[in-house]
Amino acid sequence: MTEYDYEDLGLVAGLEIHQQLDTDTKLFCGCPTELRDPGASTRSFSRYLHPTTSELGEIDEAAIEESVLDREFEYLAYDTTCLVEEDDEPPRRLDSEALSVALEIAQLLDMDPVDQAHVMRKIVVDGSNTTGFQRTSLVATDGVLETGAGPVGIEDLMLEEESAQRVEATDRGVRFSLDRLGIPLVEIGTDPDISTPEQAREAAERIGMLLRSTGEVKRGLGTIRQDVNVSIAEGARVEIKGVQSLDDIDDIVRNEVRRQVALLDIAAELESRGAAVGEPVDVSDVFADTDSGVIQGALSGGGKAMAVRLGGFDGLVGRELQPDRRLGTEFADHAKRHGAGGVFHTDELPAYGVTGAEVEALREAVDAGPADAVALVADDTETAERATAAVADRAETALAGVPEETREATEDATTAYLRPLPGAARMYPETDVPPVEPDVTEVETPELLTEKAARYEAEYDLDSGLAEQVAYGQRWALFEEAIEERGVDPTQAAGILESTVTEIRRDGAPVENLEAGHFRGVFDLLAAGDLAKEGVPDLLAALAERPDLTASEAAEAEGLGSAGEDEVREAVVAVVERNADQVAEEGMGAFSGLMGECMGELRGQADGDLVSDVLREEIQKRS
Repeated sequence: MTEYDYEDLGLVAGLEIHQQLDTDTKLFCGCPTELRDPGASTRSFSRYLHPTTSELGEIDEAAIEESVLDREFEYLAYDTTCLVEEDDEPPRRLDSEALSVALEIAQLLDMDPVDQAHVMRKIVVDGSNTTGFQRTSLVATDGVLETGAGPVGIEDLMLEEESAQRVEATDRGVRFSLDRLGIPLVEIGTDPDISTPEQAREAAERIGMLLRSTGEVKRGLGTIRQDVNVSIAEGARVEIKGVQSLDDIDDIVRNEVRRQVALLDIAAELESRGAAVGEPVDVSDVFADTDSGVIQGALSGGGKAMAVRLGGFDGLVGRELQPDRRLGTEFADHAKRHGAGGVFHTDELPAYGVTGAEVEALREAVDAGPADAVALVADDTETAERATAAVADRAETALAGVPEETREATEDATTAYLRPLPGAARMYPETDVPPVEPDVTEVETPELLTEKAARYEAEYDLDSGLAEQVAYGQRWALFEEAIEERGVDPTQAAGILESTVTEIRRDGAPVENLEAGHFRGVFDLLAAGDLAKEGVPDLLAALAERPDLTASEAAEAEGLGSAGEDEVREAVVAVVERNADQVAEEGMGAFSGLMGECMGELRGQADGDLVSDVLREEIQKRS
């Protein structure tokens, strides 16, 4: 990957972190915040969404583009959702638990809470909300985050409702699930103070740590999303949505810088060539006898082949902007956004069943010269016309350089066009929810995870790696409870909650079924001497498979009681006598092999230290 002088390029970046809160109920109703399997849906309904004007009489450009697609949105409802999510009942007041957690986060970021939190409506017509807007409220402003490269300002902290979860595309539009809609979400926006890819990642990691320090945020894939705003001095602000992994943030910033540099180089070359974009032309006749399956399929179905001359673009449409993404890929993104399957262009033709003779005829049909490129879309008539016009518009912006837009992150840390950059026209007041005055007097500042890890290391004598594992994990409260209320050894408790769970997960146990009560039961059995530590993995695996059982019931079913010394000695003597010749010949050299056999004989019912002591005694007697 090319390395750039980011200071020389004038790189400016900012983050928007979206984190779901782990509250009992949703932000504007009393429904639980649990996710459901789409198969558990009890009913469904459909909506068509349309953009509306803001209080200033303006319509957001991104909403206009989305509405052109005229899609049907289907929503899956459950016995755990209500009429508020369906927009058939007014929202309730802002959830007090969610507001309290948001204020905790504001304290960790050294932010100033607002005197009064007003709920606003933010227009969203991609179907992810039944109302056509998202409810959001400003909670705090003017914070700061320290990084190794200097402080990063925190502009605002918003408390808002999560969108509906996309299930799948349908023939007529998109199917969404209402289980996620309305889960409380905080959005943290930084100032544009980030100047390198590495600083962007560090800032995101730091914010993530602060959020998890509250102990009141959801964990797992999809519960936190990062958006990144990136620009360089001669480029434009680009918002990159939906970065799922922190590990990708620095690469995404690098790739966006690379894209903007490449687009600026292309614009400069187009200017030197006197480039211009022509008008879309119907070129269906050129492909009347084509062997191209895509074009033939469109024409035989009554559609069209539309093309546009890109004057001066020859060789540039195929130029790479990001790994495996070219200017032509950007054209295709816009065409797909308007319903087409993609775009052909002369930098890659002849290919895909299009012959050299057809390429020459195509060039002639749009009056393209040797220095020109041609873009081609074949689809139903309306889609072909709309998509070709979109390609022509994107080619026009290539003449100017970098367009301001919203892009989506891909799995390979590149980005694809999503929609125009939204403006202020999509915000207007929510009249159904009264404002609230945040009360910070009862809000406590939580212990940071970094501080917790250091305390575990000092207080409980854990090694640094295990201390960090427990502190950053989801079961640190159970860890402290096991030590303080049940008298479990700290190292043993940490190992069970982290290492043992990881071990049985790798062996295929459904550890997501394990709940706090299961662990408490295991710790109680250990503390009472009714379970050997060697039996813990088998017991947790059994509980994961049968979460309806208590720890005591599972231990009895698996035969995992703790064997006493007499029972241990009986088993050890049987093993030693079975291997008498080996013991006579090797003496203590036989210990390791016989130890494993003894533990297998006792099936996890005996403490390893006790078995070891008894085995040594029995071998020494016979040596």
